[in-house]
Amino acid sequence: MENRLQYSIDSKQHARQRSRLSWIFFFALLVALAIMFSIFNGTLHFSLRDALSVFTGSCTDRLTSHIILNVRLPRTLVAALVGLNMGIAGALLQGLLRNPLASPNIIGANSGAGLAAVIVMCILPGNIRLLPPAAFLGALLAGLIIYALSRRDGSSSNITIILAGVALGALFSAFTSAIMILHSDELGITYTWLVGSLTGRGWPYFDIIWPYSLLGALTAIYLSPRINLFMLGEEVGKNLGLSIEVSRFLIIINASILAGSAVSVAGTIGFIGIVAPHLARMMIGNDYRYLIFLSGILGSLLLVMGDTLARVLFQPLEIPVGIITATLGAPFFFFLLYKKRSTLLSS
Repeated sequence: MENRLQYSIDSKQHARQRSRLSWIFFFALLVALAIMFSIFNGTLHFSLRDALSVFTGSCTDRLTSHIILNVRLPRTLVAALVGLNMGIAGALLQGLLRNPLASPNIIGANSGAGLAAVIVMCILPGNIRLLPPAAFLGALLAGLIIYALSRRDGSSSNITIILAGVALGALFSAFTSAIMILHSDELGITYTWLVGSLTGRGWPYFDIIWPYSLLGALTAIYLSPRINLFMLGEEVGKNLGLSIEVSRFLIIINASILAGSAVSVAGTIGFIGIVAPHLARMMIGNDYRYLIFLSGILGSLLLVMGDTLARVLFQPLEIPVGIITATLGAPFFFFLLYKKRSTLLSS
């Protein structure tokens, strides 16, 4: 009887594991298809034959080769990595805070990156090449400040992290608005960047973000077992040997690196960090050994599709992708709020 019961448990675990892996591979395939669709479509439409001729080196049309290889391909890959980073960063923070509504905004990463970027664009306009590293450092600094402010009597708690993040985000946003008002001649550029846009993102931007994406994703995979323990509660985690403070510090810093690198190349694109992890959780559950992968994949899918819509909806006019993500993400966020409120009222 015991052997039969154990066999039944093992079978269910293997079936659930196969289901999770199936979801991951399925959406990874959708990302690949979305990238292809993004490359083919725009103001100029290209067929599969056109694209294949470019990648095989048999294309004789220089304009086609230039648009596909130097405009659409790098922009689409940047969108995929930005979405990946935001999806993983959101998943990390939701696991740390045990709150499905948490996102990189909660630790002030977007606000810190936005302030640093606006300083460069308004005060140092001749040094625009400093924009990506400045935004990255701004997000990282925000994460460090949040961690320092949240410490209390040698420890930190989720509620202090959230309160510190809200306060710091508001402060950074106030400074950002003040700088933009004082430098109104640069208002158009700074506003577009703060809304979030992938216009003109070529290979240099891809070169900027991919090392951070690789480092952040690998670190998130390494931290995933610790986040599973966080999901059980801090006391349970301590009893199981989890170093709460070290793990919390690593998670906050890694989320800041991921979010900061994403914001540094695309601006403050919202809602991906909330929507992608939550969709992943609805499909495969809370096991972060799998959730990290699917959150990043869904983040890539959402942003690649959003950027494609931003380019093709109002051709030849292009709108910032941040408007698309806000338009699609806000209703989903309201749904999460309603669902959470209904859960609290019924409990």
